[in-house]
Amino acid sequence: MSLYQWFIFFLLVQVIHGLGTWKLYEKAGRKSWEAFVPVYNSIILMKIIGRPTWWTILLFIPIINLIMFPVVWVETLRSFGKNSTADTWLGIFTCGLYIYYINYTQDVKHLSERSLAARTKTGDTVSSLLFAVVVATLVHTYLMQPYTIPTSSLEKSLLVGDFLFVSKFHYGARTPMTTVAAPMVHDTLPIIKTKSYLSWPQLPYFRFPGFEKVEKNDIVVFNWPADTVYKFFDTSGRSILKPVDKKSNYVKRCQGTPGDSLEIKNGNVYINGKQLILPERAKPQYSYKVTYDLNNPDLDFEYLLNQVGSTDGGGFKSEARDTLFIRALTKEAAATLKSVPGIKTVTQIDNKQGEVNIFTHNPKWSGDNFGPIYIPEAGKTVALNLQTLPFYKRIISVYEKNTLKVVGSDIYLNDKKVTSYTFKQNYYWMMGDNRHNSEDSRYWGYVPEDHIVGKPVFIWMSWDSNGKGINKIRWERLFTTVGGDGQPQSYFKYFLILLALYFVGDYFWKKRKASKA
Repeated sequence: MSLYQWFIFFLLVQVIHGLGTWKLYEKAGRKSWEAFVPVYNSIILMKIIGRPTWWTILLFIPIINLIMFPVVWVETLRSFGKNSTADTWLGIFTCGLYIYYINYTQDVKHLSERSLAARTKTGDTVSSLLFAVVVATLVHTYLMQPYTIPTSSLEKSLLVGDFLFVSKFHYGARTPMTTVAAPMVHDTLPIIKTKSYLSWPQLPYFRFPGFEKVEKNDIVVFNWPADTVYKFFDTSGRSILKPVDKKSNYVKRCQGTPGDSLEIKNGNVYINGKQLILPERAKPQYSYKVTYDLNNPDLDFEYLLNQVGSTDGGGFKSEARDTLFIRALTKEAAATLKSVPGIKTVTQIDNKQGEVNIFTHNPKWSGDNFGPIYIPEAGKTVALNLQTLPFYKRIISVYEKNTLKVVGSDIYLNDKKVTSYTFKQNYYWMMGDNRHNSEDSRYWGYVPEDHIVGKPVFIWMSWDSNGKGINKIRWERLFTTVGGDGQPQSYFKYFLILLALYFVGDYFWKKRKASKA
């Protein structure tokens, strides 16, 4: 929905509210016209039902308002003596329209001094749960979101089984575009495994100001632009067109920012002609072909691969008995392996040219030799012709929602012949450190700014599914920061110390209070 359509919808809701409550406003000692004035009517309604004025803000926050509307309907009914269970359910299941019936047919009296305390333990529990859900949803949507690393594309910076906190405020929190959705879940409801949202209506994209911009080498969580899978890791082949904010969450390292010229040579990224220097924590990995001496009895490949840090614990042998292919190895580990007696050669494998799913389908490009390409910047204009169109076709037609048509050698944009195009938003280039085991921008292109979710800042738990017993927990990764210089350092022991001090302090505080009583 456009802003104009949302404005009309908003005014329509105010009219519906006014028509259904104006008599109740009068019975509460207010003016009937106050029920029709946008926003002001909500402030007055909070006074009528005896709730804080700041609740008005919650009524206009997407997702949160889905929780607050039923609460306000029930509170309105109870403020006029409708306290029965039947009244409560009628108010909820009619989406508040039961209030119309009360407004026009019932001679009710406003209870200005009614008790706001829950009458039963069940009611008290429900109120507490609703409050907790509202607070948690606010934090989840606008401040910090928990996230799990599902794939090895950023090995060894982030491991499969890492549990992260992702900051929404570093790059600016994005308001939900999908307005009708279950709180604190993504695209799928747990247990029943069905869609957690309605695709309509959609709010226009809006992002609050952030503390920083997405920079090169930042690890970024974003919505996968090419996502049409029914749910993550679903192998059934089902597909679905999703709203932007309900596309699967991906995590990659930003390699190019708006306005950059990016090129990949032999697996190394070059920005504006200069090689991009990765931070110390980043450890790009590649596939290698290893040949070895069959007659060397001292070669223990499992031991060697553990020593050099192969992420998948090994590789697989080819038909040639003296050859091994390793899927993920850093260049430093490859150099170490090369120096081992009995190893003949260690050769980095270049992804094949003309890979079917390579971005733009250029037959001369591969995942290791790619470009140069321009990364679009908002407000910048590029020439548009049959040679440049493959780079920007998806941007123009999908992300920026234009009608694109090619007739012969002519390009038509919204039925108008064009030779250039001006971008409406910024774009980014995201890649995994595990270069030969990462589905990233090399294969599906640019990441639009409106797809950016947030910045991983903290690993609070790390679970190794291959470990045994207590070793399933990677203790050295608990409470480590994602960014920063140098190697990761765990702050878990400091957390335990603070936790112990809290309980000790709490114990003595209660003991002191008890002695004074």
